[in-house]
Amino acid sequence: MRIELVRYRKMEGIAVTDTIRQKHLAARDSKAKRGTILGVGLVIALAALTACGGSDAEKPVAGAETEAPSSAPPSAVPSAVPSELPEPSAPATVDPAKVTCEYRKDDSGSPAKFVGFPPKKPTKAALRAKTMTVRTNQGDIVIELTPYTPCTVNSFAFLAGKKYFDNTVCHRLVTAETNGLDLLQCGDPQAKGDGENPTDGTGGPGYLFPDENLGPQYVRGVVFMAQGGDAANSNGSQFAISFSNENAQLPAAYTPFGVVVQGMEVVDKIVKGGVNTAPDGIDITSDEGGSNAPKLPVKIKTVVVR
Repeated sequence: MRIELVRYRKMEGIAVTDTIRQKHLAARDSKAKRGTILGVGLVIALAALTACGGSDAEKPVAGAETEAPSSAPPSAVPSAVPSELPEPSAPATVDPAKVTCEYRKDDSGSPAKFVGFPPKKPTKAALRAKTMTVRTNQGDIVIELTPYTPCTVNSFAFLAGKKYFDNTVCHRLVTAETNGLDLLQCGDPQAKGDGENPTDGTGGPGYLFPDENLGPQYVRGVVFMAQGGDAANSNGSQFAISFSNENAQLPAAYTPFGVVVQGMEVVDKIVKGGVNTAPDGIDITSDEGGSNAPKLPVKIKTVVVR
């Protein structure tokens, strides 16, 4: 799935979407306080993670754009990460083994790297999967998967098995200083990650699927799917990693499917490297895509789900 940012001339609003139709997230004034609603942007959080304190540099999650309060020091990044996945706010009512997933063709016209459709019934391997490891040139990022997102995990297992993510880049880095949120976004198979390519953030697998496990907040370490604020149930292959608690104020609208249990230092290193902004200084260069990119190139060697 892809995540796209949309920026207004007088307001900042980031929308995370898996299709070109990603819509603008409610914009928040650059001087707005942290408590202000960030709009209809990405908002999924994996429940209150006790290891992440609100006082630690809170940073936004993929796809939503808001400016962080000037009082929040950009370097204040918590080093702790949750030791286990929190449960969703509402108890699971469906047995993952009995779920039938709905993967439908993405007819939006968005750029796609189609490798087929995942099986509608989650495979045994996907149901048993505990982690998703994103192996990058900067280091490995290990994500503990939640059992409440069987269709999302099934999709990642399928795409990983097809080498879909191999040799792709994490194309977008959003920080409190640049956009008011803190997130690293990956999963667009055709992105260049140079901060200037207008189609970065628009690519996907050629299919979409419904949301799962909505409710938890986007705090540090949480990994979630990206889609437009008003494009519910349009997940694809793009995902975002939250590296602060700032995104906890976003509304629940995106599927949180795991939490980083190893490798947050890798994400922090990438963040410390800075952001390569587009010439005009705008995160989104068009309604279709384009975004700020990490100055430190992040190339995904492969993704392993097991």
